[in-house]
Amino acid sequence: MRLLDKYLLRELLVPLAYCLVGFTIFWIAFSSFKDLEALQEAKLRLGDIVLYYVITLPAMVVTVLPIALLLALLYALSNHARHHEITAIRAAGVSLWRLSRPYFAVGFACSVALFALNEFAVPDSALKAEQLRKHRSKTARAAGNPAVILNLGFVNTAARREWLIGSYDLNTAEMINPRVIWTLADGSQRWLYATRASRTNDGWIFYDAREYRDDPGKSANLVPSLMTNVLARHWEETPAQIRTEVKIASRITSPTSREADLPLVEIREYLKLHPVLDKQERRWLETKWHGRLAMPWTCLVVVLIALPFGAPSGRRNVFVGVASSVFIAFSFFVLTQLSLALGTGGYLPAWLAAWLPNLVFGGAGIWFTARVR
Repeated sequence: MRLLDKYLLRELLVPLAYCLVGFTIFWIAFSSFKDLEALQEAKLRLGDIVLYYVITLPAMVVTVLPIALLLALLYALSNHARHHEITAIRAAGVSLWRLSRPYFAVGFACSVALFALNEFAVPDSALKAEQLRKHRSKTARAAGNPAVILNLGFVNTAARREWLIGSYDLNTAEMINPRVIWTLADGSQRWLYATRASRTNDGWIFYDAREYRDDPGKSANLVPSLMTNVLARHWEETPAQIRTEVKIASRITSPTSREADLPLVEIREYLKLHPVLDKQERRWLETKWHGRLAMPWTCLVVVLIALPFGAPSGRRNVFVGVASSVFIAFSFFVLTQLSLALGTGGYLPAWLAAWLPNLVFGGAGIWFTARVR
């Protein structure tokens, strides 16, 4: 790494660290004022409260990291331009694109971090935080475990199998009063009833199981075909797929929910279970899929946006960069929400709706950067 790259990188990482720490402190302080009474009512101890904020921290980082990067870039570039450092570097034969190489490296690293957080840390953070809030409170426990879903039903369209479950625990994959109906290749159906079921060795174990078959042409009543204390079925449905079914089904029925977005693996599993969907559901899922792919690259777009705003030479107030970052972030947010709404509504292709903000702002950044003198 050249000495110039090290210098520019250091001058960026310091304000970026300050921005991230500042946003984190502000978020914790604001959240404490809003949630402290509820946390006290939940009988949480100091260690529980610290763990609660650690669990919810990744969701905050995903939201503020692009803004913090934009603010830090504008501050660093404005500071360099104010002291004519960028002019001197370019006079030495270093192009603006070569000068910005450390910034793109940081933007790429932030994009990878955002993707990892979105896929592995954020999706289940809300459920984990809610379970933590309720695990010490008798009143909350009496109100019910958020991980236990009552009267759950889902269909594996590909396998022609329908599940109806009286109670399902998302954490342990324990079922109470499950009923499974499936259709065979010849068109006949089978019914399986059990008092409970659990997942063991890549299969489902049903207890006190009773299996019935239909009797076409003879009687409308079901005919018993099997009764046993323990029955193993190696069906393809997994606890992860059931969790995905619960999460996506609730999001589809409540599209304005403020819960964390769905990871790519869950969207893929849902599409595997439901190869045939109505147009509205498929548009919603495809827009979410492409949105998950496009969102992390916002950090690279931020670099393209910041260069033409911060790099032009001349003496300026560094706080101009702060005002610029607020305006840019607001404009990007508005365009993102509008574009995604057009995608889910069917007015734009799903891929275009998800990538449009990145294309517009990234293209504008490239065009303005090429005109910087």
